[in-house]
Amino acid sequence: FPSYGSFISTLNHKRESGSHSLSSPLLLPAVKQGQTLPPICPDVRQKHRISIDVLPPEVKARFVSEPIIPIRTKTAKEFQDDVERATISGDWKQVHDFYLTTFDSFLELNGAFKKEANAPFNTIEDSGVNIKFVNIVYDALLHTPADTQKSVLKGIINSLLREWKGPRTKDDLRAYFVLVQNPQYTSPATYVIYAHLLRQIASLAEADHHFLMHWFKKLPQKRFKQLVERLQLFITTRLFPAKPDELPPMAKCSWWIPSATKVLSLLNAANSISSPPIIPFTDLYNLTLDHIDFMEDYHTWQAHGNSNRFTFCQFPFILSTVVKKAIIQRDSEQQMISMARQTLVDKVSRRQRVDMSLLFLNIKVRRLQLVSDSLDELSRKRADLKKKMKVTFVGEAGLDMGGLTKEWFLLLIRQIFHTDYGKMVRTDSFRLVGAVSFHFPAVYTV
Repeated sequence: FPSYGSFISTLNHKRESGSHSLSSPLLLPAVKQGQTLPPICPDVRQKHRISIDVLPPEVKARFVSEPIIPIRTKTAKEFQDDVERATISGDWKQVHDFYLTTFDSFLELNGAFKKEANAPFNTIEDSGVNIKFVNIVYDALLHTPADTQKSVLKGIINSLLREWKGPRTKDDLRAYFVLVQNPQYTSPATYVIYAHLLRQIASLAEADHHFLMHWFKKLPQKRFKQLVERLQLFITTRLFPAKPDELPPMAKCSWWIPSATKVLSLLNAANSISSPPIIPFTDLYNLTLDHIDFMEDYHTWQAHGNSNRFTFCQFPFILSTVVKKAIIQRDSEQQMISMARQTLVDKVSRRQRVDMSLLFLNIKVRRLQLVSDSLDELSRKRADLKKKMKVTFVGEAGLDMGGLTKEWFLLLIRQIFHTDYGKMVRTDSFRLVGAVSFHFPAVYTV
């Protein structure tokens, strides 16, 4: 075909000459007889497309490549030698440069502490972090000059701000795993940084928490306990600051304690799945919570449940035995009152006589058949188990104001643990009482 411009010029020329009427048929120039136009279809368009390979480099789109972890060759022994030389000479420049570079970004943290820079380490069994090297670096950090310690904190701030958004990779999890072990967080002056770190860890996906939980389980007991102690101190100081001016107002940082408690729950989970536990479960108790209005916390939890509103009752591992006892007792009392109220309403609605004994768990036992009668009574009155107990000894006059219940418990425990009853036996070697089982020959000490 001729060019599009020459075709238009021919049409204009014919219009201006007026040699042909408007109704005359339009003839395409230079078209052979019997030749049809090629169909307009994707195949034709595909032939006229320009391949990206022939485009100049400046117009090609830039594709974002995966970040490359820098390869660092410094070993733990070399770092220790650097610290020893700096301590003797007073020249900390080489050590300072190491800290400045290492804590500058998540990639640098992986480059310094990852066992193999290019290995994935995407399993829960191995974090891929050289824990021994991390411990050596952190132990030396507290003995470095103040400007070195400040450079580490500044690098952590930049890392957290830079990595706040976007999907998390396993290398990011490794960086969080290393940063949370920093011993500088024992000082309230670093709590703002520590809080933002905890917030990012707490907001990770459940699958990421699963990895961190198993990695925490691999920590030495000393380091694991230090992590727990720093988190407990952070919560305590935020609740009852010694110097309130050192911390932001509670209204501006209400997310601090929830974030720390959620991270502490990862450590509790790691401790729970370890056999034996890494630390005693009592080490996870925060005794400071004994002095807060925990009943208000309990009522909030009752009203909102496990919703987005934070309560300590959502994380019972952190509550001491004293708080748990008070909460359980209050919860039992509320359920007793609710059941008693429902019983009264049912009686009134049926126009039946209201018996005040329905408000209690009434147990009648014979002293000579104390254990069997007690078991029978408790089995028959399962629906009343959460009501307040009142005990009556058959054939004896008495009003139970608490004394008869206490005597019933004492006699019941004595008979259950007595060797003549046949359920317990005393061993000669350890003089301990163990439960006898006909199905399991093993002896369990009590």
